[in-house]
Amino acid sequence: MPPVNPPMDTVQDHLDPLERQVVDVFVDGVRVLGLPRSIGEIYGLLFVSTTPLSLDDLVRRLEISKGSASQGLRTLKSLGAVREADGNGGAERRTYYEPAVELKRLVGGFIREQIRPHLDSGKERIGRIAATAGEIDDPVRREFLSDRIERLEQWMNSGGKVLPILQRILGQ
Repeated sequence: MPPVNPPMDTVQDHLDPLERQVVDVFVDGVRVLGLPRSIGEIYGLLFVSTTPLSLDDLVRRLEISKGSASQGLRTLKSLGAVREADGNGGAERRTYYEPAVELKRLVGGFIREQIRPHLDSGKERIGRIAATAGEIDDPVRREFLSDRIERLEQWMNSGGKVLPILQRILGQ
């Protein structure tokens, strides 16, 4: 007689093979975006979990530090990728989390929290670079750098034009 399997989210200390595969998909995704591995692990486990999970659940199941889990949850909350949820009917004081699975919300949060600030600070930095390049004595090098700086400015301007369109498409 096959053993009766208890619900995965209530008993298991480690990830089963399916959970590991899902978590790995999100780890690869955040790596491309330049975000820490733990953010992909946390979101991936929440995504595949049938019930909301607490900070302690995430630490235990993913075998990550409490600090890493806490920071990851804070980042995911700021991106709008996770939200607080009812865990076990309010019997504990523990906070439970579940994933936001709406693509519009995820992309919009990423644009708002990661890309937009980068573009804004990039414009200031390019201005400082241009000023520094203008002081170079070698006219050939100064001209070369001027062309490259102009290219950077064009890229930043293009990015600034595309983001509002993308946000409108996503309903942000």
